[in-house]
Amino acid sequence: MQHNDLSLGDVHESVDVTGSSKKWRRLLSFVGPAYLVSVGYMDPGNWATDLQGGSKFGYKLIWVLLMSNLMALLLQSLSTRLGIVRRRDLAQANREVYPPLVNFSLYLLAELAIAACDLAEVLGMAIGINLLTGLPIIWAVLITVLDTFILLVLQRYGIRKIEAFIVALIATISISFFIELLWAKPNMAGVLQGFIPTKMNDEGLYIAVGIIGATVMPHNLYLHSALVQTRKIKTDERSIRQALKFNLFDSTIALNLAFLVNAAILILAASTFFSTGRTDVAKIEDAYNLLPMLGKYAPYLFAIALIAAGQSSTITGTLAGQIVMEGYLSLRINPWIRRLLTRLLAIIPAVITILIFGDEKLDALLVLSQVILSMQLGFAVIPLIHFVSDKKAMGPFVIKLHTKIVAWIVAAVLIYLNVKLVADGVFDYFAKEGHWVMKAVIIIASLIFTWLFVMMTLLPVIRNRKEKALLHMHSTQKPLRIESIPETHTIAIALDFGKMDEKLIAYAIAQGKRDAVYILLHVVETVSASYLGDSAGDLETQQDSGRLEMYAGELKSMGYNVITQVGYNRRVNEIVRIVNESNAGMLVMGAHRHSGLKDYLYGETVDRVRHKLTIPVLIVN
Repeated sequence: MQHNDLSLGDVHESVDVTGSSKKWRRLLSFVGPAYLVSVGYMDPGNWATDLQGGSKFGYKLIWVLLMSNLMALLLQSLSTRLGIVRRRDLAQANREVYPPLVNFSLYLLAELAIAACDLAEVLGMAIGINLLTGLPIIWAVLITVLDTFILLVLQRYGIRKIEAFIVALIATISISFFIELLWAKPNMAGVLQGFIPTKMNDEGLYIAVGIIGATVMPHNLYLHSALVQTRKIKTDERSIRQALKFNLFDSTIALNLAFLVNAAILILAASTFFSTGRTDVAKIEDAYNLLPMLGKYAPYLFAIALIAAGQSSTITGTLAGQIVMEGYLSLRINPWIRRLLTRLLAIIPAVITILIFGDEKLDALLVLSQVILSMQLGFAVIPLIHFVSDKKAMGPFVIKLHTKIVAWIVAAVLIYLNVKLVADGVFDYFAKEGHWVMKAVIIIASLIFTWLFVMMTLLPVIRNRKEKALLHMHSTQKPLRIESIPETHTIAIALDFGKMDEKLIAYAIAQGKRDAVYILLHVVETVSASYLGDSAGDLETQQDSGRLEMYAGELKSMGYNVITQVGYNRRVNEIVRIVNESNAGMLVMGAHRHSGLKDYLYGETVDRVRHKLTIPVLIVN
């Protein structure tokens, strides 16, 4: 268990795109991340809405798929912008901007979304295995544990091998549906008319909401902002702009391919089921059982594509889980443990459902996973728009006003549709004679969600306004009256065990010479420290304390009077507490000269500390 400040540290900047002088080679070196993201748009969770839309309304909802794809392309481009410009993924950005309670709540929701997504992949793969081999569903579900090791093997060969494997699975899905479309012989005139928006009845609107709600996955926004950092780029403005352009190209191709796969599923259902009057097809198994009308091999291609979709999505879901845990908690655990935990969180509810209710309730469980995903979407989209709209952090790469307006409109539409999807289910439940305990739980959960949503949405706005207000503050001019120069007898030095430590200590000694007492302080931010405080005995806490004592020993040997203090969990609060309790007359801190959001993080720490102290604070660059 260790801290890691790099997003996907094992493969961070592992693909060097700075070497080739030929533009087309550089472009190809950027291709890959968007394909890993695109599988989230063609996973088993999307199949049900596509099949239902095609079987009930023919080709009429193709325009809904297209609109969903355009929304997804915009949001994914914002995600790549965050990763390329700030070199932070969405989880890291949240951790560095939001207070601990909001941050931890967002982390829990992100983990819940990933577990729900993995549940859809498990069920999709299990249904595919069952349809292809006849193996009972419960055994097929348990077999999906084995794919835990596929990603672990691929990770040993680097990110490019993972991308190649995913592209191969996407090709399998695409080829399968292309062949089935050739057999289905869709009405091309009807297909083209499907791109024209038409008025829908209540049932059509419900399915359209389902299609849009299932399209943009919250974990994909975390994933894409991290994957683009696997490319090593130069930090000058020209190189960053080129990286943004090449990644937009990558995203456009990959997401349009995902659109074509979803459209193929809908068109297949329309030409095979709707045209023959089978408008009742709503389950994946129903589609499989009816596909023999296209030929004896059609069901097999369908099942193979379903397995490929589940396998590809589960790999990217694992990566997203790693990004979320490392980003929000700054915590990294063994990859196979992380993968196994994610998979067990998906398998356990699936197995319990099968044992209690049988296979018939699997589709209801699949729908539930999509509802859970829908509930998380706003908690990923809104922070993302805030971050890429921040002029201070994004500099010349901040999004333009028209992009910002469109992004907020898209966010509002997606959040409204997803909230409506969830609210309809809740109102239906309350209309029935449900248990009062469950109703109370729903009400409390709704209040918590509302609070978190308001905090997440307004906090960045409030902070930006405070910063602007500080810029406009000024005082009336007065003549200087320096009557005496105060002496500082106790100086606290906030250390983080980086390259700045020697410089900080040197500046502190320059202020106090040999007459002062120097307090070397460090704040431990491990998970165990956050709960156990000074009782934490994890390896990192021991190492940090040992390093602090080593510094103190060296300074004492030079004749300086030194004591050490260790704080736990909340950096700002602990620094202020130690300084106040030790009656220090001055604090020396470092302002790390990093680019992007890391600079924003340390700047925030300095500001918050100095506003809580009444003593001089020396900031060393």
